[in-house]
Amino acid sequence: MSDAHVVVIGGGIAGLAAAAFLSGAAGGGPARARVTLVEASGRLGGKLRGGEVGGVRVDLGAESMLARRPEAVELARAVGLAQALEPPTTAKAAIWTRGALRPLPGGQVMGVPGDLEALAASRVLSAEGLERARHEGVTEVGDDVAIGRYVADRLGREVVDRLVEPLLGGVYAGRADEISLRAAVPQLLPIARGGGSLVEGVHALASRPQIVGTPVFQGLRGGLGTLPEAVAAACAKAGADIRTETAVDELRRTPEGWRVVAGGEVLAADAVVLAVPAPAAARLLRTDVPAAAAELDAVEYAGTALVTLAFRRADLAEVPSGSGFLVPPVDGRRIKASTFSSNKWGWLERSAPDAFLLRTSLGRHREEQALALADEELVALSLAELGEAIGLTARPYDSAVSRFEAGLPQYPVGHLDRVARIRTAVAGAGGLAVCGAAYDGVGIPACIASAAAAVAALDRLSTPETGEGSTERTMGA
Repeated sequence: MSDAHVVVIGGGIAGLAAAAFLSGAAGGGPARARVTLVEASGRLGGKLRGGEVGGVRVDLGAESMLARRPEAVELARAVGLAQALEPPTTAKAAIWTRGALRPLPGGQVMGVPGDLEALAASRVLSAEGLERARHEGVTEVGDDVAIGRYVADRLGREVVDRLVEPLLGGVYAGRADEISLRAAVPQLLPIARGGGSLVEGVHALASRPQIVGTPVFQGLRGGLGTLPEAVAAACAKAGADIRTETAVDELRRTPEGWRVVAGGEVLAADAVVLAVPAPAAARLLRTDVPAAAAELDAVEYAGTALVTLAFRRADLAEVPSGSGFLVPPVDGRRIKASTFSSNKWGWLERSAPDAFLLRTSLGRHREEQALALADEELVALSLAELGEAIGLTARPYDSAVSRFEAGLPQYPVGHLDRVARIRTAVAGAGGLAVCGAAYDGVGIPACIASAAAAVAALDRLSTPETGEGSTERTMGA
């Protein structure tokens, strides 16, 4: 094992993954370095959070991971959770729009339709909106474009308002007219630049053999909240020092490496991985890497809240069907989605057959007023809108509210260029890397891939050249 010491700052899934790759806890290879991970809060996992509602183990944060990217599934397997992987029981989702629940049309990619017949059958659009979608407009796309503006030009505003917005809202809690096509849905960029039919291009994308018949998402029996627990345990077993309630007050460059002041203790590190949200990273880098700090200061976030409700099945006049529904902002509702957790996850239904759990989500970029409401107000608001949407009249026997004040970074046009500038500045400092949701994608696989890229950037730990020459230490040497 190398004697290099790497401090990972941040105990969300990106920081935990970085610690796992560095310590050899994931992938079965040798340790690259001695690892210390510090997390300011009292728990690990970030937006992956497990808990109990009504005596039932359930996710109080992220509940599923994209399965068509391998990183998250591979990490789960590497830390002993292979047998716990389980896809959703149903993916039959709806959109609550124009006064009714309407089926989410198939053949779409992030709300961009690839099957106009399925779109027509769903009745999500008005007759006028559907007719506009049938007559594609022409627009030129350069290096990047906002996905909402591009789709509105090609297929009409209604496609954006009633399809793209609710799908993007579920991922970014952002605004389609600002979110970058290149950063958020890069698979559509070649189609947009190609000049042909957008609908036909999406249809071809959605019909690829590797897509058809494979689950889009995976969950874990017991909830995704078990993933950070398993990764942390594997890291500790591999020798990593995992510390919670250890805030970092200062990060400074030294001739030998980095000085990390955490929890009142000074840690000497050969290298540092910053796996914290952009504002925290900016604060720590302001002195020694001011160019990166300035770019990180410009990253905006959306705050969100999740309301989890537990009902007794015997109290329900009718058990809701499907996996849940999305809500377009244009319809003026407060909730932006609801997931029928007991329908979606077979493990949850099996573990609590007499209970029915569902949850709602609230909050959107620059529309975070709901987060200021008390927990009981968020529960009442959710119940009122669930009553309108699905006729729910029962009262829950338990509830929980999870708040993520700055939970989702926004990816506006130009985001990837900003990330490139951040990484260039960080690389120039030597022995420093960044990872997490602010850079390469907000999903769990993307955060894990970001961690892997950060570790790869530290394969050679070096200090910048000085008048006395430079020093280097190689991980795994």
